[in-house]
Amino acid sequence: MARIFLVSGEASGDLHGGNLARALKDLAPDIELFGVGGEHMVRAGVQLVPLIDRVDAIGVPGIRQLFAGWKTLRSLSAYVRREPFDAIVLIDSPGLNLRLAKSAGYLSDRMYYYIAPQLWAWGRRRMALLRRVVKRVLAILPFEERFFQEAGVPCTFVGHPLLDELPTKFDRSKQREALGLASDAVVLGLLPGSRQREIRAILPALLESLKLIAPRVGKLSILLAQAPNLPDPVIREILKQSDFSIRVIKGQTYDVMAASDCLVIASGTATLQAALIGTPMVIVYRVSVLTYLIAKCLVTINFIGLVNVLAGREVVPELIQHRMTPENISRAVLTLLENPDRVERMKTDLQAIRTSLGGPGASRRAAQAILADLSS
Repeated sequence: MARIFLVSGEASGDLHGGNLARALKDLAPDIELFGVGGEHMVRAGVQLVPLIDRVDAIGVPGIRQLFAGWKTLRSLSAYVRREPFDAIVLIDSPGLNLRLAKSAGYLSDRMYYYIAPQLWAWGRRRMALLRRVVKRVLAILPFEERFFQEAGVPCTFVGHPLLDELPTKFDRSKQREALGLASDAVVLGLLPGSRQREIRAILPALLESLKLIAPRVGKLSILLAQAPNLPDPVIREILKQSDFSIRVIKGQTYDVMAASDCLVIASGTATLQAALIGTPMVIVYRVSVLTYLIAKCLVTINFIGLVNVLAGREVVPELIQHRMTPENISRAVLTLLENPDRVERMKTDLQAIRTSLGGPGASRRAAQAILADLSS
């Protein structure tokens, strides 16, 4: 009976880890699954390791985050050395998982990386590490397979797991009706991120931009998608700065995306979710000066938004760091709202991106690749 260990470092990794666990159980019902993660993985039949928690972090970590990460890494390293697992699957979270892979490099014949670190963007110098410590990368972006293989890392493109979560089509009129929106309203969706640090850095500028957008739009409805893990007081505190009527919708990100005419969205996975739904958007982001300067030294690509990375050009406007001003945000939003031809071009580009990611079934294909290796 095979024993597999899944390591998720963040909430999104827990979701994908849960889907992978279900696929493994479906293909091999007798398999034993252990791991580090959260509720999604537990519900999928993963037995979590006691006293080892996920480490959610963004930007330059503080002392508390560094200590928690070091403690987690030390515990995990000891655990995987002690337990006889047939496979160890690292899921996203390169800050934690690359260090774990390095500390347990002698297990390279059993170690897989699902949702690989974006070495093509910032970490080519770590390719030697990945080549040394990972048996196979299970890639979710189409260009990654060739990228890793050319660097000497075995890689299989399995498709993007978001395609397993999203319906193939959304009925915008029904989405609006379900949210109680007027059929003739112009709907602007705000998605300022899922972490408190992101919200505090991004949302105030979005609220200021509304002062420039609203006078140019006849009947404007404003939706704010609140991440389920974000405490309500954080949002309420910042919204006090605005005189606009903003409807906060918690835990229904896809509904907000599908109902909106335009989105202003923090760079991250949500931009790809919006692209798959097909809603025009403007990408924004801001971090601390120190984090930005470090990223500038490390990042080797021209775009930050995954949508633009996949397209190889700026399909969606990016307003990053000092360019993320209320004036620039309002200008980009109004350009979309007032130019139907530009909106149609963007929708066509977004559809092409969706097509490039293949079809649903990423979790199952990833599970098949792991099980095929174990049986060979």
